[in-house]
Amino acid sequence: MATAVRPAATPPTRGVQPLQAGEGNSFLLRKLHSLSGIVPIGAFLVEHFVSNFEALKGPAAYAQQVRFLNGLPFVRVLEWVFIFIPLLYHALYGVYIWLRGKSNVVYYPWAGNWMYVAQRWTGGIAFIYIAQHVWRQRFSGVSLPENPGAAFHKVQVELSNPWMLAFYAIAIIATCWHFAYGVWLFSAKWGITPGDKARRKMGFVCGGLGVVMVVIGLSSLYAFVGPAHRNAPENLTPEQITAGDAPSAAPDSGPPATQ
Repeated sequence: MATAVRPAATPPTRGVQPLQAGEGNSFLLRKLHSLSGIVPIGAFLVEHFVSNFEALKGPAAYAQQVRFLNGLPFVRVLEWVFIFIPLLYHALYGVYIWLRGKSNVVYYPWAGNWMYVAQRWTGGIAFIYIAQHVWRQRFSGVSLPENPGAAFHKVQVELSNPWMLAFYAIAIIATCWHFAYGVWLFSAKWGITPGDKARRKMGFVCGGLGVVMVVIGLSSLYAFVGPAHRNAPENLTPEQITAGDAPSAAPDSGPPATQ
């Protein structure tokens, strides 16, 4: 008498399932989500970190950078098309992936699952950080596009709150992790690193990228709270910005005045 043979159970796959062709709109949207994290958002993030690094040179140098960026042709169109809209899409679709995904780190505590969880949480932290940062620095208080000389002091006032300073430090580390691992995922998903050996090498490259960006980000943060430029002037004149001349406050002055 013949007996039915049960098919062997499929072993659980480690980490996150790769994208498969034939998934319809989901495949395309995920591809766009992965691409938008590199271009234009990732490119803007690198540029933003490099621009903020100018803060180490003082309020005038930082104001020069703010004035230059806001003086670009069609800057408001570029701002919405290449920053705000892609960032909003990347964030919202990232939340959608998070809600639909299953990490199972309790039952399958493999590296791929932990990386997946870390990528989701760091993305959430990065989104909250970027959203409040854009609102505070771009859309509330003194308008920096018209008053670039107030940029250094405005950031300095915000970071005078120790809780906000701690949040910025954590958020910078989370954002750098999210971007660096995002580059690794992008390389794997788009076929740039097709084999394990190539992905391992890319892992070292992305790890180095993340460390460098963390150092740049935290150094820029220190420029606003360190003793070198304590209590920057509330605003610099266009002549002071051009000349790179920012008068320093008295060394025994108190914390920066709140706006």
